[in-house]
Amino acid sequence: MTALDIIIVNYNTVEDLRACLRSLHTSPPARPHHVCVVDNASADGSVAAVRSEFPGVEVVALDANVGFAAANNIGIRRTSAPLVLLLNSDTVVPAGALDTLIDRLDATRATAAGPRLVDAHGRPEISWGPMLSPLAEAGQACRVRLARTPRPWAQRLVARWTTRERWVDWVTGACLLVRRSAALDAGLLDERYFMYEEDVDFCAALRARGGRILFAPAAQVVHRRGRSFAVAGTRPSPLYDRSHMAFYKKHHPLWAPILRVWLRLRRRGDEAG
Repeated sequence: MTALDIIIVNYNTVEDLRACLRSLHTSPPARPHHVCVVDNASADGSVAAVRSEFPGVEVVALDANVGFAAANNIGIRRTSAPLVLLLNSDTVVPAGALDTLIDRLDATRATAAGPRLVDAHGRPEISWGPMLSPLAEAGQACRVRLARTPRPWAQRLVARWTTRERWVDWVTGACLLVRRSAALDAGLLDERYFMYEEDVDFCAALRARGGRILFAPAAQVVHRRGRSFAVAGTRPSPLYDRSHMAFYKKHHPLWAPILRVWLRLRRRGDEAG
């Protein structure tokens, strides 16, 4: 019986996807598992590459790009194992990482868990955080900036943050292990988010039903490019702004009008610059 379904959403990342699937094939988790790639109408030969090079992987080839949340939901609904791993196509999974993540999920009776993420150079990401709010976003932005700072004191601080197991409000959807029953009870991922913030919202839905979210650094996964958290200081994309607005309308409706004004002013500033 399959114990773990690994759902990988792909959109025009054929080389990253190859590397991700190769890592799973070379060092597979010990538990019986199934890999399902949901392709968002890629135009780079991703579907053909997976079908020819990884015949044991299920491929769901969509006719249109439905977004990250909706594509993950399609993968979850097509599978049936008690554990589901949402995994980005730009990750590489070292031997034993998923088994360790599952072990920590079971040992702590967590609802969902995420590993320590590092980039291709071994630098840790801040892949977890508090529930989003204006104050929490400011704090998260500081943590992310420190993670990118080469100063030794900053690196020591970040190492301390990213090597201690802890309960958190959310872990990134780049590598998120969840119990299927809890995911279904939460209504899966909110498809209003085309991309960005769906992981924070999903973890909030799990917690609202009594679930607990674990950051489990004993498991480590490589995030080769990694998405920069939108609070990281890089110029946000329109997709992020749309998701950010949707998140505040849903969770912080009193702040939503203020955010709308701020986004409008920032766009004008960008256009003027």
